[in-house]
Amino acid sequence: MVGVAEAADAASAAGGTSSDAATSVPATVQEPRAFGYVLGDVLTQRVLLQANGRSVGAVEPPSIGRTGLWLERRPASLETDTDGRTWMVIGYQVVNAPQTLTQIALPAITLISASGTQLQIAEWPASIGPLTPPSAFAAGDLTSLRPDRAAPLLPTAGLRRQIAWAFGLLLATLLGWAGWWGWRNRRESARLPFARAWRQMQRVPDPQAAASSDAWFCLHRALNETAGQVVHAGSLPALLARAPHLQPLRAQLEHFYQVSAARFFEPASQVGAFPLQALCRALYRAERRHQR
Repeated sequence: MVGVAEAADAASAAGGTSSDAATSVPATVQEPRAFGYVLGDVLTQRVLLQANGRSVGAVEPPSIGRTGLWLERRPASLETDTDGRTWMVIGYQVVNAPQTLTQIALPAITLISASGTQLQIAEWPASIGPLTPPSAFAAGDLTSLRPDRAAPLLPTAGLRRQIAWAFGLLLATLLGWAGWWGWRNRRESARLPFARAWRQMQRVPDPQAAASSDAWFCLHRALNETAGQVVHAGSLPALLARAPHLQPLRAQLEHFYQVSAARFFEPASQVGAFPLQALCRALYRAERRHQR
């Protein structure tokens, strides 16, 4: 309503002296039924675009959107009747629901034509009601609106049995996998050379491993068994050719054989601390990765 008035003022200001010739006439309107509307219904006005029996030409349609608490104006359209007259169709949709029967009004608007003619549309009263009254009847149990009905409970006994079976199968699978893993580790510790050596090496405290002859012999036996022959510094390439997974430890093995030769065959030499357990653990891990 305000936007239309402002548009009219702007048109008058732009027209200068021509605004004096602008005429304002009541519009011919086919009004909608005045009663019986609820939320979502549409009230439709049909406005004849004529003044004094003559067409007013092009008319700017009213703006769309909310016009108040109850109504929203929809986009207007044009229709031509059998007599060739042009009508503008303006719809108002009910967008709110009252608690009781309520009177509303289609707003008064002004349609401005290109020639300056103003068609005045007066308010049109109407009534809207609630979708359903709070108390439709007053007899027996028909007294007030009921709360939402709770959804029926589904039978879950079958689902519980399926979950129990699935959980049991999962538990059996995990136990079987754990048993296989333990059996595999025990088999490897008994079959693989470095696994046996590492198990025996763990029985010797780390600070004493480098000074223990048994610990050195244990690692030598594992290397010899892996190579299939007695290994010394000169035959180390044969060991790495048969067990290429030990190739990343070549430098540590060369150092091991140098220190071992000095320890057992050069009693007068001073042999420093050697990380015997660390080397044995590295060989065991390389062997385990290879077996996987």
